[in-house]
Amino acid sequence: MLKLVGKGTGLSLSSPSQSSSMDAVDTVRVVDSVLSQTASSSSSSQNDTIKLIGAIDQGTSSTRFLLFTQQGEIAAWAQMEHTQIFPPDHPGWHEHDPLQIWNNVVTCIDAVVQAMDKQSNYNYSIAAIGITNQRESTVAWNAQTGKPYYNAIVWDDTRTTSVAHHIANAHGGGNVDKLRPQTGLPISSYFAGTKCKWLLDNVEQLQKDMMSQPHNIRFGTIDTWLLYQLTGTPTEESNNTDAANVGGVFLTDATNASRWLFLDLETVQWDPRLVDTVCSPHRVPLSALPTVMPSSHVYATLKKESTGIERLDGVPVASILGDQQAALFGQAAFEPGEAKNTYGTGMFLMMNTGTKPVPSQHGLLTTIAYQLDKQKTVYALEGSVSHSGSTIQWLRDQLQMISTASDSEKYATPSNDGLYLVPAFAGLFAPHWRSDARGCIVGITAAHHKGHILRAALEAAAYQARELFDAIYADSHVLLKSLKVDGGGTHNTLLMQFQADMINAPVVIPKVQETTAMGAAMAAGLAVGIWKDQSELRAMWQVERTFQPTMKESERQYNWLGWKRAVSKSLNWVETDGIDDHDMERFLDAETFTDDDDEYIAAVTGTYPKGYRVSVSSLLTIAAVGAGIGFVLGRRK
Repeated sequence: MLKLVGKGTGLSLSSPSQSSSMDAVDTVRVVDSVLSQTASSSSSSQNDTIKLIGAIDQGTSSTRFLLFTQQGEIAAWAQMEHTQIFPPDHPGWHEHDPLQIWNNVVTCIDAVVQAMDKQSNYNYSIAAIGITNQRESTVAWNAQTGKPYYNAIVWDDTRTTSVAHHIANAHGGGNVDKLRPQTGLPISSYFAGTKCKWLLDNVEQLQKDMMSQPHNIRFGTIDTWLLYQLTGTPTEESNNTDAANVGGVFLTDATNASRWLFLDLETVQWDPRLVDTVCSPHRVPLSALPTVMPSSHVYATLKKESTGIERLDGVPVASILGDQQAALFGQAAFEPGEAKNTYGTGMFLMMNTGTKPVPSQHGLLTTIAYQLDKQKTVYALEGSVSHSGSTIQWLRDQLQMISTASDSEKYATPSNDGLYLVPAFAGLFAPHWRSDARGCIVGITAAHHKGHILRAALEAAAYQARELFDAIYADSHVLLKSLKVDGGGTHNTLLMQFQADMINAPVVIPKVQETTAMGAAMAAGLAVGIWKDQSELRAMWQVERTFQPTMKESERQYNWLGWKRAVSKSLNWVETDGIDDHDMERFLDAETFTDDDDEYIAAVTGTYPKGYRVSVSSLLTIAAVGAGIGFVLGRRK
């Protein structure tokens, strides 16, 4: 049995110090020029009040609080990183301290408020606050104490791989897709439901309380945890950094709820049969799960006592969106066929499919894009990749090849010269869903150096996006004419140009690149009437830069074949009881060009590739006997 690892750090929630918050955060800034322009455009004087919309952006590596103007520009923000907990002797485990995250949210909000009050010459009010969050990361806590039973299990944690396999193999069959018709999701360690099952299996106090006081058990993703704390009442321990609020609002939104394996996509409600399927033999009452609400809705009004921040008193919390859905909303992708790709810790390509869920036959996720009211749910197809920016972090922190992320572009070679890096550190997510895969570097020779590895790491993100791009076409038969992008990776010119080249379509960067926070602010503003409809939101979206494809088709296809060969080398490095020869053959079939692939290439290029069909046997032969190709592989059972 396991106990809580790590303790919360941060300032007291009862009375934030007037100097500590600005000092504690990693970054805090007020953009006075934006506030000045906002005041001028609205014919306001400095004595008039400027209405701003706040967004809590709680991500995998850091927490941010941003204030947006009614014109959709950033007026102020603060950012603070939190501790990444990797328990020793447990490779693949990844945790966060929920109390530290909560304290960091309060610290960031307070830092922005202090900076605005100190540096800005304008009166302002916060009209509403929205929440966007790292999805699937799961917390269990006790409603009576407000305290977590254990650290948050992060979305990319792999400890529940065996849990997922057992669920898939229950009653025979070994079908990882058996819950897809209802949930839109494969059975995977990625989703929150398997993390709930692990917590119930391994945390002793949670087991005891589930037996004796199930009405006090709370499971939630980070959005629910933060809303509960933001609207709760401080306990007697509120001067302690380990303190937590109690009695808060226990809600989530439809986008986060769709990432549990518990939600019926059609009814947008928890299905107790799904809960039992995933959590058996534990009996989890629906009271332990948050009520599912629309993404744009006034959930509660904040009180000063919950955070100690007077400026928040009376401010409504008016939106919740999972981070990728928030980015889709912030990119104004409101119509079916509109899509975005986010390059963050992971990478996430999402396309709006309208008001009907589209089942995926090519390894994508069918998920909820947003729900503005309970009568209208908008769905999406999504491809999720576990490692994108984190691959560059690995090269920086673990291998110490570079000092900063931007050095990856600085030192990358003009070509990979036949070297490929497959960042399957936690297996392969969409479209493969292969938990047995592990990272590999293939095609390496004595002539290669760190510049080639850096180049290959950047290219890997573009190749994985191409896989998702192709899968979306195969599922929807909608050819994306351009790709809107956001996230930290968009600052890398090499990556963005290579991305345009590999998908053979323009890559479009918006003027406001903080689209995740922007989406949460937009949805919150809609709920309180700052903007009247989505047409006003669309009018705010502007293009900053566009990358046009310039690569020759022959070079594009050569690069693509090399990537597919590299991916085949990453498989079967972890023995699992959930993968058999049939699954392997199905993967290889999916990687072989078919008539649909020819149709796709024709749609993109206007020509059919001649003599470019690759059979399974020839693919394996090329991979096995390719002259001069060696590889470096880390193997773990």
